[in-house]
Amino acid sequence: MENFARRRDRFDLFDGMDSPAVNLSFPLELPDPRPWCKANGLPPFHVLLCAILRAVLKVENFRYRIHDGEVFMIDRLIPAFTVINENNDLNFAMFDWSDDLRTFVARGSAAREAASNMTALNAHYSTLSPREAKHQVHVTCIPWLAFTSIQHPVATLACPDIPSIAWGKFRDGAPGELLLPFSVQAHHGFVDGFHIHQLAQQIAAELAAIIAEG
Repeated sequence: MENFARRRDRFDLFDGMDSPAVNLSFPLELPDPRPWCKANGLPPFHVLLCAILRAVLKVENFRYRIHDGEVFMIDRLIPAFTVINENNDLNFAMFDWSDDLRTFVARGSAAREAASNMTALNAHYSTLSPREAKHQVHVTCIPWLAFTSIQHPVATLACPDIPSIAWGKFRDGAPGELLLPFSVQAHHGFVDGFHIHQLAQQIAAELAAIIAEG
């Protein structure tokens, strides 16, 4: 929390506003994981999700949260993301974290299958305590649209401390690269545009490392 202490005045400034959220949408340039995923029998969505969440854990500013009026820093994540069920309604998939890529993908795929087969909203969310819920990052994929902006909902307008991440329809970039619309929303008391830039760079680095490790 030493780093946060240095920006406490920035936090106080933005936290006193009606909405302290910062939201940026931009084209994210990444190494194209699709050939590697195909060769290894892994779904690109879950590999990208793993790279994104690993990156979140490595950029400290995305780990700050607020609970009972106090700022603390999480040391783990509860992976969760949106899915579409058989009625084309939104639902939430949630699973236990694993540092092993293939275990992460297997758990994420099973959670996606389970949530997509539920007609009611996934009730597992209601079992989390308010503090446990802070160990999430809200993740959604909108693969049909190359969006240029997005507004994420927040439970409390004045407390958007849980980051929200979204990406959309991808397209080919330079040889060996992928471009996709990407959005990051976070509490401006914790995160500036520079930290979103750091996150984007770290996601690309995590994905490159996954591909290189084989």
